[in-house]
Amino acid sequence: MIRAERLTVELPVVLSLGSNLGDREETIRDAVAAISALSGVRAVAASGLVETPALKPDGVDEDAPAYLNAILTIRTRLAPEQLLDATSAIELEHGRTRSERWGDRTLDIDIVSWGGLTLESDRLTLPHPRAAQRAFVLAPWLEVAPQAKLAGEGVADLLAATGDTVRPYPAEPLL
Repeated sequence: MIRAERLTVELPVVLSLGSNLGDREETIRDAVAAISALSGVRAVAASGLVETPALKPDGVDEDAPAYLNAILTIRTRLAPEQLLDATSAIELEHGRTRSERWGDRTLDIDIVSWGGLTLESDRLTLPHPRAAQRAFVLAPWLEVAPQAKLAGEGVADLLAATGDTVRPYPAEPLL
């Protein structure tokens, strides 16, 4: 007897998480748990936390609360917009408001890379348009995937080109 099985394709996705308001570490931990619990999502790896000064449209703002950031790699059956909707809902559940561009926030979840897909829509651009310039994305990503590439460039090379550094933040593993 032949058994029919439904083929399910899971694609690798890189998510960047950040927080600079409230209990930053707990918020990121909650977000990792919420993302991991989504139907159609399987968490693969999480970086350690890093701390960086707040980046605003005019540059680094040392007077704003510092950010904690991490990378979560997942595999998912969801479409990009479905995952965007789900992560946006998780941000809202954690008090995220969007009143100021690059403003302080309780939680920010960005889709950095989606299985090598290039996409540009009104809601989503893949890969993330500024990820290659952000040490707070690249350093934790390099930790979980040393051979990672973003738009054909090695993440290690992109990190070196930023000239920026991040500070490791002492914490228990996120996964």
